Amino acid sequence: MMGIQLNVSRTTPDRFARLKALERPSTLPLSGHEVGPAGNLVEEESIGRASGVAMGSEKLALILGASVKRNRHGEHLSLHCWHADHAPCTPDAGALRLLAPDAPEDVADAQQWLFLDTETTGLAGGTGTYPFLIGLAWWEGGGLEVEQLFMREYSEERSLLAALAERLAERPVLVTFNGKSFDWPLLETRYRMTRTIPLPALRAHLDFLHPARNLWRLRLGSVRLSQLERYVLGWDRGADVVAELIPRIYLDFVRAGHAEPLVPVFHHNQMDLRGLAGLSGRIVSLLGDKEATSQDGLELYGVSRICERRGEVKRARKLYEQSIASVLPAETDRAARTALARLAKRDGDLALARELWESTLGNSREGYEAYEQLTIYYEHEAREPRQALAIAREAVAQLRRANQVGTIAAVEYRRIKARFEHRLLRLERKTGRTLLDAFDA
Repeated sequence: MMGIQLNVSRTTPDRFARLKALERPSTLPLSGHEVGPAGNLVEEESIGRASGVAMGSEKLALILGASVKRNRHGEHLSLHCWHADHAPCTPDAGALRLLAPDAPEDVADAQQWLFLDTETTGLAGGTGTYPFLIGLAWWEGGGLEVEQLFMREYSEERSLLAALAERLAERPVLVTFNGKSFDWPLLETRYRMTRTIPLPALRAHLDFLHPARNLWRLRLGSVRLSQLERYVLGWDRGADVVAELIPRIYLDFVRAGHAEPLVPVFHHNQMDLRGLAGLSGRIVSLLGDKEATSQDGLELYGVSRICERRGEVKRARKLYEQSIASVLPAETDRAARTALARLAKRDGDLALARELWESTLGNSREGYEAYEQLTIYYEHEAREPRQALAIAREAVAQLRRANQVGTIAAVEYRRIKARFEHRLLRLERKTGRTLLDAFDA
């Protein structure tokens, strides 16, 4: 089941009786007066709000089946659940080299991984932003254990941060989705601002946002976790709270104790953790697949780009070849051919490089790069300056047509034009031919 696991069975009539007792009476006494002075009204309103928040906190705990946890820094609410439909990931050392080349080898031990996702009082970060819900997950007992730490009021932040520090001491490999840019910098700030809780030391930080972009952005456009769950993992999380509304929902809880709107926030956070765990397993599997058994050309292309960036050029070249052999969108196919030509040239395989350049000629960034590379090849490798001149002139003509019909940006046009003008002048001197002013035609 993909929904949040609410321990409703723990709710008892006694708890509901306690909840009923917390409800405000219809007529609230005002310090012994039917109508008190303005100061008393303010005081009683404050008491009423505090009572409402207390009642809301109790109600939220009852709905979720959560419990109050205490440490030397105070209290916070904690919710635990376990999901059996998550097989533990078995990371491959080679895959982890692609993800985090500087990480120690023992990071491949998935028992040290701690998945993290936060819900905050603001989406822009900054010193005034609080992580009011810290979602944690780890593989345990053949499934995924999830723990959610919730601060019912701002004074409970230190208790939350202390609990997170304990978990990171047990599992020091942090795993996030965009956590390097948002979640962890925010938490670092909050730890420093407490001045009493040391910042936890991480063994490594694996962020799966950028690998996901390389692998699936070309196909999906969006790499939101909910999209990746649906189209990569085959999950459907169902109705979900709009992320932009979450800070307001929490603020309403702090001010008035509105508990029910927070339930979808817990569900959202829990699904993000489950999606992150599933996605990390999928990415590790793809990056560790030495035989490249994926039938998805875009996935193969994405893995090849990651391999090339990490210096694994032999594997990158093989994957580029496999992605080209599959069905790729035209733009991606040109990019894959250009990248493969670059690696082939680096390896001295000029015959393959020339074939790839010839297949990508045209009005595109890759097309003009192919014209330039062929010009270089015929001038310096094949020693055929006349052929190089003919190709350079063809590129100039193509560039001029693109500029006339507006299919190339003016800045790009001037930049490429300057490069080819320089080559044309040199090639004309070599061949003794006069350049016709192609750009004034």
